[in-house]
Amino acid sequence: MATIKDIAAIAGVSMATVSRVLNHDSTLNVQEETRQRIFETAEKLEYQARPQKRRKKKQKIGVFYSYSPKEELDDPYYLCIRLAIEKQLESSGYQKYEIREGDAGEDISSLDGAICTGTFTGAMIEWIRGWNCPTVFIDADPDPKSFDSVIVDYGDAMHDVIDYFISCGHTKIGMIGGIERDENGMEIPDSRTVVYRNYLKEKGLYHDEYMKYGPYYAESGYRLFKELVAEGDLPTALFTANDSVAAGVYRAAYELGLSIPQDVSIIGFNDIPTAKYMTPPLTTVRLYMEFMGEYAIKLLDERVSGNRTVCVRSVVSTKLRERSSVRKLNMTE
Repeated sequence: MATIKDIAAIAGVSMATVSRVLNHDSTLNVQEETRQRIFETAEKLEYQARPQKRRKKKQKIGVFYSYSPKEELDDPYYLCIRLAIEKQLESSGYQKYEIREGDAGEDISSLDGAICTGTFTGAMIEWIRGWNCPTVFIDADPDPKSFDSVIVDYGDAMHDVIDYFISCGHTKIGMIGGIERDENGMEIPDSRTVVYRNYLKEKGLYHDEYMKYGPYYAESGYRLFKELVAEGDLPTALFTANDSVAAGVYRAAYELGLSIPQDVSIIGFNDIPTAKYMTPPLTTVRLYMEFMGEYAIKLLDERVSGNRTVCVRSVVSTKLRERSSVRKLNMTE
């Protein structure tokens, strides 16, 4: 294929002159004879200009985190997801805009798409629906017909936890679960709690007195574990709503002179980076938080840059990370 260099050599002019002539640069001061020679040479060599690449507009993606910076620090799970989202947005060439409650409509109307993570009230969902742009939820699935979502297979995770406790010989199995409330004070249900209780009932191992519920923070694990101990019938195995709650249980057990896992076995949830450095290292359910953030961007890209109009719900599996916080009991215990 002929090039500008080839034309310049035959026509006896510079490559810059050839380029400007072929691109019809009206500011170029060149004799008509030279101009004609360049066009004739280009035609003789069957020169074909390469199509100019259009500069792609840097698309603007909104991110909405329903939790506060303090809540993010109290529960590093959300921090891990946020960092994964922002890393993938940057590597994908998107411009990030952080949406805050109360933002003016004109700010949001300029968005090409949005990602939301956290927990959401009905009023929040209606506000988000009014953005009128492709939106992906992470760890929430408020309306499968309107939004894409990347969610965790909580049911399978809870089965894994209970099956593991049972395989280690535990029959006195409890839970320190999480509770959140909406703007009206109504409890926002945690699907894990329902699955956990039902599966224990199916196994004939459910005891209501072994179940405690509170906020998803270390302080809650600390307080509720002390309540369990004070009631005088401590289960031998406890699942905690997240690793932060587990950390609170660890502190309470230390203050009470109890040993993990000799006196009580603990399984957490999320596998935050510090879980493996706890004493003893915490057995916990691993969520693939970075993958969830990356995959949410992929789904959004299909809507923003592609032609997909059908909503997608993606369910991500979990993995039980076995460490040292669960004791294998003798079957006679």
